[in-house]
Amino acid sequence: MEQQLWIWMWCSIVLLLTTCSCASRKKYEETKCHYYNQTSCDNNKNEKDCTSAIQNCKAGENDKPSYCYAVWTNDTKTNKLEIKLKGCFLNNVECQGQKQCKDKKEEMKPNGLMFCCCEGDFCNSEIMWDPIPTTPRIETTSAKPLRDENELIHTIVFSTIPLVAVASMFLFVYWVYKRRKIPQFSHVPSSDSSHLGNCSPILSNRPIQLVEVKARGRYGAVWKALHKKDTVAVKIFPPQDKNSWLVEQDIYQLPHMQHDNMLSFIGAEKHASVIEGAKNEYWLITAYHDYGSLCDFLKSNILTWDQLCHIAQSMARGLMHLHEEIPSERADQYKPAIAHRDFKSNNVLLKHDLTACIADFGLALVFQPGKSCGDTHGQVGTRRYMAPEVLEGAINFSRDAFLRIDMYACGLVLWELATRCTAQQGAIPDYRLPFEEEVGQHPSLEDMQECVVHKKLRPAFKDSWKSHPGLIALCDTMEECWDHDAEARLSASCVMERITWQCRQYNGTAVTSLAP
Repeated sequence: MEQQLWIWMWCSIVLLLTTCSCASRKKYEETKCHYYNQTSCDNNKNEKDCTSAIQNCKAGENDKPSYCYAVWTNDTKTNKLEIKLKGCFLNNVECQGQKQCKDKKEEMKPNGLMFCCCEGDFCNSEIMWDPIPTTPRIETTSAKPLRDENELIHTIVFSTIPLVAVASMFLFVYWVYKRRKIPQFSHVPSSDSSHLGNCSPILSNRPIQLVEVKARGRYGAVWKALHKKDTVAVKIFPPQDKNSWLVEQDIYQLPHMQHDNMLSFIGAEKHASVIEGAKNEYWLITAYHDYGSLCDFLKSNILTWDQLCHIAQSMARGLMHLHEEIPSERADQYKPAIAHRDFKSNNVLLKHDLTACIADFGLALVFQPGKSCGDTHGQVGTRRYMAPEVLEGAINFSRDAFLRIDMYACGLVLWELATRCTAQQGAIPDYRLPFEEEVGQHPSLEDMQECVVHKKLRPAFKDSWKSHPGLIALCDTMEECWDHDAEARLSASCVMERITWQCRQYNGTAVTSLAP
């Protein structure tokens, strides 16, 4: 865009200079004068309208102007003028500034001929002569300074116009450049901090105070913080994870990402590290939710059937919105399909009313129409939640293939919800991660490959779940989400519809209704 502006600017300047140059020369190109030759007209009696002939006078050498002249005699008895000659007259300084053909008595010739010249088209059409003797007049050159003054004005005007045009172009280009450099953060401005304090700094140039660490993960720590009077969450990325910080903020700022089931994005910043001598760190500022992640909530809380339904529905709705492509007539409102690629209970946050919202888009992929997925690495995410094709390294690099990987993980999160639901009969077991019974808390990639790919194991359903028809129906949905055949898995919209129907169908069902 800037290159096009520069080309347009220089073309405009050349055009202005050319126009000014042409305008300044145009007045010397040609002058029109009345033409008359008494001898020629007297000898040629058949010449029609001899006295109304027009002569076009071209400029002389070195672009000097042309003038008009007239020669006549005066009959002192009748006081009548007899025209002898009219036409073009070149290069006479005396004619400059004379707008009418007027005789001067001191120029009268002995043979009685009188002469006058003037400047301008057809200025010799009328002759002026005063027969009454007057005192000699001192010749003045007032006309010449007038011409010089006009030329000075023209020079100033034609010189100023290009300068003004050039200055305007530079100002316009500078304005466009500055507008493109304005940071586009939502609420909190972005700039480097010159100094940070210790563990919980209050930044001198920002109204943000870090309060306490709430979670630590692969991409740094999540802090509870204060922005003015509001509580916010600040996810701090170390320098080596700058790319994840860039990807995540780009995802949050896509059209339609301000959604009830997406973590609300506030802004992104670059800071000096809180550790003295360390490099810059990168902050992602979002809404703060007291309940934290679904994983942390399930560790210390159990769910009623209604609560399970609300969490599962809102989680499926968020995943459906993430996967959905939203077309728009305006290019800046088009939302592409997005694959999360690290979907798990740790990346599902709970609001105060247990509404789920999806977070952590550092590994997400955006699928633009007509573009390939690029050279992205397929084997990413959390091992415990990796689909069989991810563990095998046999991913079909297409949009639908990546979306089905998210659906596999969605089935595992639904299983986690079911394990902590009071709708089952008997005591509620302690919270366990998916496959924790099979591979432990810290499985290797080989452990997960053996369990999921070769043995085709999935988390076990508890016998106590048979006490509630809603849990039984939910198990069917889980199995179709984590199917070994990726193409057989349910889509997010289908999971949303199923859970909505199941929760409505089995709302209020007694725990003992299907007891053996």
